Amino acid sequence: MPETPSEMSHEEVLRVRLQVLRQEHGDLDTAIRAMEESRSPDLLAVKRLKKQKLALKDRIARIEDELTPDIIA
Repeated sequence: MPETPSEMSHEEVLRVRLQVLRQEHGDLDTAIRAMEESRSPDLLAVKRLKKQKLALKDRIARIEDELTPDIIA
């Protein structure tokens, strides 16, 4: 059964998800930097954001691994 133009392949979905996760990762980085530079940073909030950022990094790495074909040496 052929795909209709509105359907995306699994790889296309992963690439879109990867783009969204990278944007979220960058947004968290900006938020963390802004909080750390404030007069009285909320250290607990900064720690939580850093944990979220690390989790995003892990999810990004898993998707990149799935999109990168294995190279047999």
